[in-house]
Amino acid sequence: MDQFYHDASINGVAADVVVAQNTTDDANEQPLEELLGDNADYDEEAEEKRYYRRKRFLTVKSVIFASLGAALTYSVYLGLLEMQLILHYDETYREVKYGNMGLQDIDNKMLMGINVTPIVALLYTPVLIRYFGTKWMLFLSSGIYALFVSTNYWERYYTLVPSATVIGAMIVPFWASIGNYITRMAQRYYEFVNYKEENLREQQKQPRGASHKYIIIFQSIFFSIFHLCFIISQFPVYFFLSKLFYGYNHTLCDVKQCGASITHGLIPGFNVTVLHTLPSSVNLIYVESVLMLIALLSMLLILILCGSAYRPTEEIDLRSIGWGNIFQLPFKHARDYRLRLMTPYFLYTGFEVLFVCTGFALGYGVCSTGLENLQYLLTAYGLSACLFSPLALSLLCLPRQIPLLAGPLLHSCILIGLFFWSPTPRDLSQGPLLYLVAVLWGIGSALNKTSVSILIGMFYEDKGRQDFVFTIYHWLQALAIFIVYLWSELPMMAKLGLVLASALISVLSYLWMEYKISHKIPPRLPKIPSPRHKVKGYRYLEEENSDESESEKEGNDSDGDKGEISSEEDCRHEPLQRRRRNKQGSCYEQAVVEE
Repeated sequence: MDQFYHDASINGVAADVVVAQNTTDDANEQPLEELLGDNADYDEEAEEKRYYRRKRFLTVKSVIFASLGAALTYSVYLGLLEMQLILHYDETYREVKYGNMGLQDIDNKMLMGINVTPIVALLYTPVLIRYFGTKWMLFLSSGIYALFVSTNYWERYYTLVPSATVIGAMIVPFWASIGNYITRMAQRYYEFVNYKEENLREQQKQPRGASHKYIIIFQSIFFSIFHLCFIISQFPVYFFLSKLFYGYNHTLCDVKQCGASITHGLIPGFNVTVLHTLPSSVNLIYVESVLMLIALLSMLLILILCGSAYRPTEEIDLRSIGWGNIFQLPFKHARDYRLRLMTPYFLYTGFEVLFVCTGFALGYGVCSTGLENLQYLLTAYGLSACLFSPLALSLLCLPRQIPLLAGPLLHSCILIGLFFWSPTPRDLSQGPLLYLVAVLWGIGSALNKTSVSILIGMFYEDKGRQDFVFTIYHWLQALAIFIVYLWSELPMMAKLGLVLASALISVLSYLWMEYKISHKIPPRLPKIPSPRHKVKGYRYLEEENSDESESEKEGNDSDGDKGEISSEEDCRHEPLQRRRRNKQGSCYEQAVVEE
């Protein structure tokens, strides 16, 4: 009996413990259900709107900071190059600072490296962009420009010439990646605005022409910011070199002819001494250090504040079409009659920018008003291009032919006037007319640059083609810059004639292209191979890697010997034709076929 009561007491205590534990579990499950269950206050649609609103803001921020980074990069490059060429031109500076080192010869080879190297850029630019990605290619290119600044701390042949050659190699990749980046950001902005559409949710192709509005807006924003580089690049001259210049009466004392009457070179008779006081080495180091900080700032802006142009899976797909195909596709796009007929326009956009910065600014501006006014002329040109780049927004409401023809026609009118104008040396009264020409030329340049980039984005909406087409465009621009470098010793009339001929030919060629498009003649576009992935570890390789080296093949064969025996090794005794026909099949499948 005692045992009975003892067991009952134990069971009773156990029951009480179980009841208490169940009560505690029920109390804990109630807030857990409230946390994991449906929240009446949660609005999924509002959260989705907030998410895509943030995505749109990040896209606009990326475009603005990419534009600012590109502007700062080119400001440093152009400003340092201008300061370097002015200092090295002065005979006293060369003799006192560097003796018989031959700075002028170094400058000539440096300019040759910058202008000649881009000729071969068509061979490697698409490969670099696909390998590194658009954003990282833009970042690495800006780093090369920073490298050019760093080499000027120690001006020697083995520092200046190699860095200039590397810059020449990076000009086309830099511009191709920035053009591709802005266009892709416009297309992504359209995706974030229309996120409810089914085809965008499934990451299919956008409707044709859907993102044109955003391409126009984003390219206008980019060039409005980028053209600030012509203003910022003059700061070293404003705040440093301008205090050291001789007056125009000294530098132009032997100059007899200007403008259209120049028979050879840039400014015949220009004085070989332009500095009345040589800059100290400490001040030069200060200026170069500031430029170096600005170059590093532009790199950080691109690296930290610019988002990626593609999703990771998209970048993998772009690489997976095969490196051989990536190398060939820029050449295959030459079959498209639109690109062939736009080639004169592409060349002309390179001619006109170099002409206004060298031929007009020196042959007309410096020759008549002195070197001390060079920075003001270039500032007027850059400010005009910056303010009038938004004129390309007229593409939103006007036919695209208007802004694309307005720039070359405006430049043609100016060039015809320059044919009959030979300013008088040391005559400051012609200054207002010079500034008027610089402002008008800036308007034409703004229309040309912005409208052509917009047109490429509108014609080639496929994300698999944009880097190829922008590579062709900027390679032709670089080729035009090389031609301008070659004609530097020609008479001014010949230079004016070449630029005018390129402007008129580009107009006629563009009108012929529009005629073909209006008659619905289909362009011949090369087929972009579909990506084919073979997963091996964490890498994505092609199923048939035609670009695989012999060492990789031997490594793959040795790996196969250590592991499982491959199907080709099992079937190595079969006839050669059968092995070729069934090289991706197993021996079991071949046995079934034989039966």
